[in-house]
Amino acid sequence: MTASIVLASTSPFRRELLKKVVQNFAVAAPLVDETPQPQEAPEALVERLAIAKAKALAANYPAHVLIGSDQVAVVDGEILGKPGTFENAVKQLQMMRGKTVTFLTGLAVYDSAQQRLQSSVEPFHVTFREITDAEIAAYVQREQPLNCAGSFKSEALGISLFSRLHGDDPNTLVGLPLIRLLAMLREWGINPLVDENSEQSQ
Repeated sequence: MTASIVLASTSPFRRELLKKVVQNFAVAAPLVDETPQPQEAPEALVERLAIAKAKALAANYPAHVLIGSDQVAVVDGEILGKPGTFENAVKQLQMMRGKTVTFLTGLAVYDSAQQRLQSSVEPFHVTFREITDAEIAAYVQREQPLNCAGSFKSEALGISLFSRLHGDDPNTLVGLPLIRLLAMLREWGINPLVDENSEQSQ
């Protein structure tokens, strides 16, 4: 690789996604206050936090490409973050049944050596079917999606909650928009497809 990549995240889901396209990278936890600012729009929130997470690691990784990401679900104009508890997860899913929910994922790529930044907000839309209270309780008990915005894991049994998905990149729903990320890296001359294959052939 022409640059050392660091994923600024504690999410095992984002780590697994990045593994799909980048063979060698480090993972570090960013210390960022995720509290929304007063009257902050959800798009502004996720982009601000993604940038903050990427930049939070700059002091420890001064010559690296740092990747930050943040996600919220928006239903009826209300931001839904990580539920944290069984009860909150049930409430979130009850609120979303029969509705189309927009998941907004903020993505930031920061070059700490040259102090250059790219960022974007990627939307993904999920229409929930009319799930019953019994299905909701059973789902939350089975998968424990307490650390997931919107209270589900789309890569697992969460798919059973939906009637329709709409978006440019299904990875966005899991928390890391790989299509957009790879486009950002190529803007800086970083191409995991070419660079890592050439490393293996040497």
